Amino acid sequence: MSDPAAFESRLEKRSEFRKQPVGHSRQGDFIKCVEQKTDALGKQSVNRGFTKDKTLSSIFNIEMVKEKTAEEIKQIWQQYFAAKDTVYTVIPAEKFDLIWNRAQSCPTFLCALPRREGYEFFVGQWTGTELHFTALINIQTRGEAAASQLILYHYPELKEEKGIVLMTAEMDSTFLNVAEAQCIANQVQLFYATDRKETYGLVETFNLRPNEFKYMSVIAELEQSGLGAELKCAQNQNKT
Repeated sequence: MSDPAAFESRLEKRSEFRKQPVGHSRQGDFIKCVEQKTDALGKQSVNRGFTKDKTLSSIFNIEMVKEKTAEEIKQIWQQYFAAKDTVYTVIPAEKFDLIWNRAQSCPTFLCALPRREGYEFFVGQWTGTELHFTALINIQTRGEAAASQLILYHYPELKEEKGIVLMTAEMDSTFLNVAEAQCIANQVQLFYATDRKETYGLVETFNLRPNEFKYMSVIAELEQSGLGAELKCAQNQNKT
């Protein structure tokens, strides 16, 4: 099992990640290139395994649940998805508003997914209320043809009346399992809904000052939060 330092040394061997002085334009250009290519996520034809125009009304009767309380709707949502292999949650309106407002100025970010050997980076791109993720290596090798591997669907239809936003997801199971998708989804709240200026500062730096962005800061923040520890433990137990 490798540690983050070993992972960083592997990254440095790739031309895109060779050590540059802070502020060197090459990393900034690379991130801008990634962001431009990531813009295509969500704008291309839907891949096998993903639902085109996945609306809230396609999941349940909105008019029927409007008579329910927020807590009752939360229970219905959780019961509906409990037996399905997917990610889902109910987000309080205030937290979603914070995430949404920040996403308008910083629509792209990087998440680190623990793997058996180090970490793998995934790039997230907001497209309306959908948040599309694909592996960084996928963008590097396929460019604008890189397909979404995970989509988080946010439904704010009940936000004003009930004070909640419903979320569920679809993933390409050839690349991600539910636990891995959940780890990525948790990082959306970790980085976009945080009260810590330093944590959200990473998102701002990635979007606004890419020359100053340090990839290892994402891993450090993830490890400090403990979000990846459970997944890492499960992966180690599954080693044969």
